[in-house]
Amino acid sequence: MKLLITGGAGFIGSNFVHLVFNDHPGVSVVNVDSLTYAGNLENLKSVVNKPDYRFIKADIADRSAMEELFSAEQFDAVINFAAESHVDRSITEPEIFLKSNVFGTQVLLDMALKYKVDRFVQISTDEVYGSLPATGYFVETTPLAPNSPYSASKASADLLVRAYIHTFGLNAVITRCSNNYGPYQFPEKLIPLMITNALEAKQLPVYGDGMNVRDWLHVEDHCKAIWLVMEKGRTGEVYNIGGSNEWHNLDLVKELLTILNQPESLITYVKDRPGHDRRYAIDASKIRNELGWELKYDFPAGLRHTVQWYLDHRTWWERVKSGAYQEYYKKQYNL
Repeated sequence: MKLLITGGAGFIGSNFVHLVFNDHPGVSVVNVDSLTYAGNLENLKSVVNKPDYRFIKADIADRSAMEELFSAEQFDAVINFAAESHVDRSITEPEIFLKSNVFGTQVLLDMALKYKVDRFVQISTDEVYGSLPATGYFVETTPLAPNSPYSASKASADLLVRAYIHTFGLNAVITRCSNNYGPYQFPEKLIPLMITNALEAKQLPVYGDGMNVRDWLHVEDHCKAIWLVMEKGRTGEVYNIGGSNEWHNLDLVKELLTILNQPESLITYVKDRPGHDRRYAIDASKIRNELGWELKYDFPAGLRHTVQWYLDHRTWWERVKSGAYQEYYKKQYNL
């Protein structure tokens, strides 16, 4: 089997590449990534010399580059992780999100059709559903109601995939996950930002009152779910992937400080971001019942495993947090 993994140098994509080589010998991988700020080839040092692995620096929205790639290869499946994914950045630069997340997906869909790819997996997000009240869960039939430029771009991509399934008969599926955490996550996201700031005795910026609720899923559990959907998911279906693990942001930050033995005085409340969704929570019973997916990580163990990874890989995240990232960080949080 030959896979095209787009965005494979990013957080979830690189973890999926590792899963393939650890759990599925004989599968070959072509990894396409444009290496924007969140793409990091250092995430893939352990696979770079494998004979079944090849990296290509390219933008999925570059039609000529994708045409050249698909015409030279015969992919059995395309797994589209490539996306701009940070809500804060989408508020200040929405056009970048449209280019990557919408137009890039459309180019890949055209190539998958033209070159008769057997399976297309679109990696999406629970944010396309909008915000929940204090009770209830997102299910696969929940209407799409995105509230940020990021989630609107992902919802648009999902609808394009749906259109290609129904209009052109493309064999495609969509996954929508809750918030991921784990190794190799870029430290603009909540958990690695709080871990690394605490280790540097810096302020920990918490939006608003900190009472926004997120459902947390270990990236390895997510990747295993994606593999199952690629192999066994029904064409045209959406599969929600969640951790059944809701935390208020503030409580999670305090838990991280407890694990790291750092004081809560590091917490600094900052102005809430525009349109901040209050609560996400996923009902993942469909993928459990249909495909037999199960969680490996309970959250306390997974969180401690993640903290230890950042403790053990300080050089990695110190390089990531240097330079351009620092400029963005200061602008975003005014700290």
